[in-house]
Amino acid sequence: RLGIRSLRGTMGRTLSGQTALITGASSGIGEASAVALAGLGCNLVLAARRLELLESMAVRLTAEHPGPNYLPLHLDVTEPALMNHCVATAVERLGKVDLLINNAGTIRLDWLERQDAIRDVEQQIRVNLLGAMLMSRAVLPGMIARGSGHIINIASLASFIASPTYTGYAASKYGLRGFSEALRREVAGAGLRVSVVYPGVVRTGFGSSDARRRRTRVRMPRFLVLTADAVGQAVGRVALRPRRSLVIPRTMLPVLWLNALLPGLVDLFVLRMFTRREREAGGPEPAA
Repeated sequence: RLGIRSLRGTMGRTLSGQTALITGASSGIGEASAVALAGLGCNLVLAARRLELLESMAVRLTAEHPGPNYLPLHLDVTEPALMNHCVATAVERLGKVDLLINNAGTIRLDWLERQDAIRDVEQQIRVNLLGAMLMSRAVLPGMIARGSGHIINIASLASFIASPTYTGYAASKYGLRGFSEALRREVAGAGLRVSVVYPGVVRTGFGSSDARRRRTRVRMPRFLVLTADAVGQAVGRVALRPRRSLVIPRTMLPVLWLNALLPGLVDLFVLRMFTRREREAGGPEPAA
């Protein structure tokens, strides 16, 4: 709560009267974004597969941030009919969707040859990329008709620098970056904004079981690991003051520049420090 008060005080603005639809809102970054936006007075459509968690969250948000309306809705971003129904219900119940947070995501970390073609490879593309594209498609007619709206896509540093065992995830996030850039230019003349938040490693349950299967136990240094609340606050800042992109933590920017300017050097470092060791150790361990 202190973070939200600080955010409002710094910006001197709120999102009162606006409605945000958040996918993957039941936990992690989605839940943290909901808390941040609720603190800014924004009505929220909380969308995810686990409706019971969304209903509990709506009760909690109503107690902590009375005023805004909270609408929990079941949503699976691999089902186009459900996406269209979610947006239609949000408009019917709350009048409009001003802000879309495409946060729903999935990850599978393993060598590509060991990943299942449907359950692992295709699913990451369907959820992380196609889900964001089709949710954006669903809200665009209303936004274009009003001449206002804002879409925030939650990507990853994997949109810039891809690591071994992240093949499907990196492909989906590189795609999300390209989609966001194209859409931003496509709707600029209609008064709409498109932003991308690129977080690094976040301390949630997302992908943690896969990471633990690595035999080398290579991990991101703790001081570079973000909390979901930190990312939620970043989403709040971008919602208040739209910008094309936001990389967090900023301390990772030199790594992104190095990968862009000297990819061969990064290839060699990753090969020696991770890929060769993990292959020789026979990892990652097979999934249960």
